[in-house]
Amino acid sequence: MTGDNSQVLKLDDIPVVENDELKKVITAAGLGNAIEWFDFGVYGFLLITLSRVFFPGADPGVALIASMATFSVPFLFRPLGGAFFGFIGDKYGRKRVLSFTIILMSLSTFAIGLIPSYAAIGIWAPVLLLLAKVVQGLSVGGEYSGAVVFVCEYSPDKKRGFMASWLDFGSISGFLLGSVVVYLVTWIVGEPAMASWGWRLPFLLSLPLGAIGLYLRRQLDESPAYEAQEDNDRDKTSSLKKIIRKSYKGIILCCALVILMNTSYYMLLTFMPSYLEVNLHYNESHSKLIIMLVMTFMLLVQPLVGFLSDRFGRRAFLIAGAMGQFFLAIPAYWMIAHGNTWLLIAGLAILALILCCFTGVVASVLPALFPTQVRFRTLAVTFNISVVIAGLTPTVATWLVAAVEPLSRTLSLYIPAVYLMVTALCGLVAGVIMRETANRPLKDSLPIVSSRMEAREVLEEHFDHIEKRVEAIENKISELEEKRQNLVDQHPRLN
Repeated sequence: MTGDNSQVLKLDDIPVVENDELKKVITAAGLGNAIEWFDFGVYGFLLITLSRVFFPGADPGVALIASMATFSVPFLFRPLGGAFFGFIGDKYGRKRVLSFTIILMSLSTFAIGLIPSYAAIGIWAPVLLLLAKVVQGLSVGGEYSGAVVFVCEYSPDKKRGFMASWLDFGSISGFLLGSVVVYLVTWIVGEPAMASWGWRLPFLLSLPLGAIGLYLRRQLDESPAYEAQEDNDRDKTSSLKKIIRKSYKGIILCCALVILMNTSYYMLLTFMPSYLEVNLHYNESHSKLIIMLVMTFMLLVQPLVGFLSDRFGRRAFLIAGAMGQFFLAIPAYWMIAHGNTWLLIAGLAILALILCCFTGVVASVLPALFPTQVRFRTLAVTFNISVVIAGLTPTVATWLVAAVEPLSRTLSLYIPAVYLMVTALCGLVAGVIMRETANRPLKDSLPIVSSRMEAREVLEEHFDHIEKRVEAIENKISELEEKRQNLVDQHPRLN
């Protein structure tokens, strides 16, 4: 359980994290995720408006693809941010990184609201937009991975699924808040003013949100798992080759799960609004309201999935979600494209429920795949390389639909479903082969509990486990002694 067979586990060695402290950690970490996805929500719901502000004069379809590309290109910089912040986080602590990334993220989002339009400064407008998104990519590269590691290293083993699920609850809340703000600002100032200057207001709100998040994070202590490391372990620098050799199975599983979750995420929450408006010709405000209702539904379901995963395991939800996505993606898109409002809502609800099977458990699974010494950097780099692939989803899906539509409009409407089916296969394989992580300590870490009483129970379980192993070894020794004696009896010179 401790990751070191020579270490004697004592009651005082087991970290106890009480609920009040854990709530502070979840709030501070979740707010950073909320700010990250607040920008994604604002940007996704303003795609058409931003395409007109930063790419005027272009064909509407080309301008939309360009805006999608501006959303996707910064994902290429996330692995670089993950490598840098991950190394700092493993060497100097998770808390320091999370304090810095939330500053960088909120400032870059705030800066988007200050960029002049194409009509004012020409080509420099989209260039500055891209630069701001690149800075976001660098900061987000360390933000989500750091928050996941921090929360999971803080959470009691028997509550990790439930606690980690609140991180993506923060993500969806931020996305929902961004979409609600866009909807309200549009309703207050009107469409003409929104296209002229109103689109800036949602981006400017990120600064006060970031200030609150920074204050909360600075009040936290370092994670118990990180503090439990010896100082000389933190100073050891593992080479890339050594990390890959020791953690290649975790890296492969992480890639598959991240691609599965984020492809579904971006397809539903970023691509879907423009799909409803451009391809299915829904009213812009109507389509955005529907997506907001879907996100509200997800907020209710996701923590429940995390809670149940502590009872029934993570693998069950990953496998069920992947199978559901493979077999129900096309029926769901048929409902969405049917033209009936209730069928539309049902189709979106199916996709949202499937997505909750991933977002409710993945955050608690990923940190368990890697050892503490290199957990942050390995997870950050692997996660963000995978997100690069998934982050292309809105751009690629938009392009595929546009490319296939001249050949067959009906077929073009189902291209996103086929896209989801392919990623579902990756997730299904990962769910089948991965080891269950529920109710177990993180790799090479001490157990973490929520009370002194639970610590005693864990210690008793640990001793019971040792007794069973000792008994199994003694039985094995007896069997070997019998085999030895049988062989000795058969040899004349050994008797």
